[in-house]
Amino acid sequence: MENRKRNIQMKFYVTEEEKRLIEQKMAQLPTQRIGAYLRKMAIDGYIIYTDTTDIKAFTAELSAIGRNINQIAKRLNAGGPAYQADIQEIRERLDEIWQLQRRILSSQR
Repeated sequence: MENRKRNIQMKFYVTEEEKRLIEQKMAQLPTQRIGAYLRKMAIDGYIIYTDTTDIKAFTAELSAIGRNINQIAKRLNAGGPAYQADIQEIRERLDEIWQLQRRILSSQR
């Protein structure tokens, strides 16, 4: 084993579905050896990284507005008054959502 060019073994586990997907992709190439395929993909394969920070902030804002609207709806359905401050808060939050959405869309170009 000391004379091997590649003398370090690496192991990892996959699910049945992941194994099937790997085999499907491997079938598109002329190689029959999974080790050669995985080595080639690990070294030369593309990594696509997507920064989802803005999308997470957008989702958090939507969730917060949804909670606020639900609280206001419960109060109104119980016969309580609609406060101008509540409506103003919803408007401010909607403005934040629109700003986040514009920033997300402009950064995707």
